[in-house]
Amino acid sequence: MKKLFLLFFAALFLLSCSSDEDTIYDYIGTWSGTYEGSDKGVWNIVVASDGKVTGTMHSEVNEENYSISGRLSDSGELNAVVGLPSDGDFRGNLADGKGSGSWTNSVPTPERSGSWTGEKN
Repeated sequence: MKKLFLLFFAALFLLSCSSDEDTIYDYIGTWSGTYEGSDKGVWNIVVASDGKVTGTMHSEVNEENYSISGRLSDSGELNAVVGLPSDGDFRGNLADGKGSGSWTNSVPTPERSGSWTGEKN
């Protein structure tokens, strides 16, 4: 009976440890990709263990760099701002080593916007 109980407990434990649920640890590291729209270029971010996100966007049109800073949720939702103080947004989702979303930037005027894609390095 004791062995049967241990077998049942082990099976229950394994079933409760689903690998489908992402945690912040699945996102930690460097991510990079491209963005396009009314501007285009490359971007990179670093996700820290506390969910803090820092990085840059580099415009191929204006030859300028813009900072990215924000937070990533445990579910991979990215909410960041472009520039300091905030001149725009860099938002989207990271999942399974890939990411995508949208961006806006009001510097220099007029405001520019578009989409971004990338992956974990």
